[in-house]
Amino acid sequence: MMNTMKSVEKISAQKASLNEIRDLVSEEWSLLDQEIEKQLSSDIELINSISQYIVESGGKRIRPLIVLLSAKACGASDLDRVVKAAAMIEFIHTATLLHDDVVDNSDSRRGIKTAHQSYGNESTILVGDFLYSRAFQIMVQINHMAIMEVMSDATNTIAEGEVLQLINSGNPKTNKEQYLEVIYRKTGKLFEASMVVGGLLNNQSQTVINALQIFGKEMGMAYQIVDDVLDYTSSFEIMGKDVGDDLADGKVTLPMIYAIERATPDMQKIISEAILNKDSQNSEEIIECIQTTGSIASSINDAREKTESALHSIQSLDNNKYKKALISLAEIILDRAY
Repeated sequence: MMNTMKSVEKISAQKASLNEIRDLVSEEWSLLDQEIEKQLSSDIELINSISQYIVESGGKRIRPLIVLLSAKACGASDLDRVVKAAAMIEFIHTATLLHDDVVDNSDSRRGIKTAHQSYGNESTILVGDFLYSRAFQIMVQINHMAIMEVMSDATNTIAEGEVLQLINSGNPKTNKEQYLEVIYRKTGKLFEASMVVGGLLNNQSQTVINALQIFGKEMGMAYQIVDDVLDYTSSFEIMGKDVGDDLADGKVTLPMIYAIERATPDMQKIISEAILNKDSQNSEEIIECIQTTGSIASSINDAREKTESALHSIQSLDNNKYKKALISLAEIILDRAY
């Protein structure tokens, strides 16, 4: 009880750590682990092996945490449904990661080899499909039509985002509007769905659902902008992946868009050719350009504006410790180093 009270006090001051926020939903968090373990079980040994590999690889589980906090903030009391919804969101997110790593040919995630490096592309894609289908089985177990509608729309939007990112890959003319569209579809949409599902579990009004939707969307887009900034400012030891991976993949993210706008003509040519050829051999020079043109600061400022928009959207919601935890979580996402 004392630890929980300490966490609440810190959250009230908006200085909570991620662990302190999780302490507020410790019972649900424990049940979530059990639910994930149960739902991952399959008669196919390869599915069990890859699924266990993914679970043991770590991860902050931000999206299922959002489901739990949103549901508790809205007064949801059906523990079984809340936990199942959080597991469903985590399965969809994990499926997208498995597919992403194959598409991007990524070598590492969270500091360990990606699943496709260990098990091969075919197995990884198929297990990703298994996780998607299991997520929809969980939706049936939850038995809430509005949640099914939200999640079917979300998964379709995420798939469209993957295609859009593929289309933009290697295109140095990708602009900010196109970038924001991709990150909304790929990242913001699942954050948005996580918040909305929490509200739907307690049959909240459309006004409240709209507020939750905006909060999730804006926080999710801020999350991705910060993630893209870290690709040029962090390190393998911190992030668990190589700095400059986006450049090697030909991904034009917000820091790069600002840098291209502000660079000298010679530097613009170097950056454009690197993106076109998906070549990171000039990465040090390009990263220096990104940093010296103020592109990092501008990107972080955009993420900050998204966060402020998120926080503003839920001002009218009833004040409770879970709402305060959501506010703290948004601030943690903005200020994180990995």
